[in-house]
Amino acid sequence: MSTVWGSNIKITIFGESHSSAIGVVIDNLPAGIPLDMVEIQREMARRAPNGGEYSTPRREADEVEIVSGYFNDKTTGTPLCGIIRNTNTKSSDYDALKDLVRPGHSDFGYYHKSGGNNDYRGGGHSSGRLTAPLVFAGAVCKQMLRQKDVFIGSHISSIGNIKDSKFDARVEGNMLENLTRQVFPLVDSGKFVAMDYLIKEARSEGDSVGGTIECAIVGVPAGVGEPFFESVESKIASLLFSVPAVKAVEFGKGYELTKMKGSEANDPFRCLGGRVFTATNNNGGILGGLSTGMPIIFDAAIKPTASIFKQQDTINVITGENVKLNLKGRHDSCIVVRAVPVIEAVAAIAIYDLLRYREDL
Repeated sequence: MSTVWGSNIKITIFGESHSSAIGVVIDNLPAGIPLDMVEIQREMARRAPNGGEYSTPRREADEVEIVSGYFNDKTTGTPLCGIIRNTNTKSSDYDALKDLVRPGHSDFGYYHKSGGNNDYRGGGHSSGRLTAPLVFAGAVCKQMLRQKDVFIGSHISSIGNIKDSKFDARVEGNMLENLTRQVFPLVDSGKFVAMDYLIKEARSEGDSVGGTIECAIVGVPAGVGEPFFESVESKIASLLFSVPAVKAVEFGKGYELTKMKGSEANDPFRCLGGRVFTATNNNGGILGGLSTGMPIIFDAAIKPTASIFKQQDTINVITGENVKLNLKGRHDSCIVVRAVPVIEAVAAIAIYDLLRYREDL
């Protein structure tokens, strides 16, 4: 089973939800780059609000220990390895689930893939816990990208059927940076009350809700991408779909484009003061797999958290019996809030991989 991704850089994630540690190795970073560890830890804290209002009661510090590739406060050019200790596991919560597959989880597939040797505790290697190493890798890439004035930020585009306003074609880096400082990032803060109510209502019912996250990347020059198979969309989407709970992705107007005529969907090119731009950004800053220089904008759909406290039907994979499942443990009622920095992280990794050898980034 391979957990390696990338062309110009390579990342390898390892560990399980209840193993002693999880982590990531990043290959082919340049040497001599200082890392802002305070900023990296801030990004880690965004993903794990430690039992806060929108997260599981499982409390993990998610402090990253860099064990190789960093010396005298700078990267060395050798593989950068960061590990994150699992310190608050409650594996006994999963004893009763050893032979029961949870609806909405990967248990059934992993059981058959491993011949029954999968680590079922907390989902093992398929757990959302493995997004913590991705956030670390993404935080490193974000710092590299800022050197070239490339900025990434996201907001909660929807929770259930409650929708936030969308990014416009003129979204700028300072707005994106400000969004990363918000616990519940929204373009229209007035939508918070309704979204908050929906999440709390689902929790009170022992249920969960999903939503969407809109992400923007600004500062990417025109012509970035390697069609066909390493287009900008291909790179970003391949990492987005590696994030547990992501079930759909659309760039720009996405499905709405199918309802438009070409005269409506096309983004007219204009020139002002020597700068080329498009009057609209329906295609999300990407045409033919290449960046246009406009903000790269996409949406990721996050399904409702699979672990819920309502009784569900399932099977015992050993006996083949139909059984009722009543989950215990610590679970989010909405994973969308904690997924925001994860979506930004994988976007940063994908864009950095595309830009790694452009002007020696």
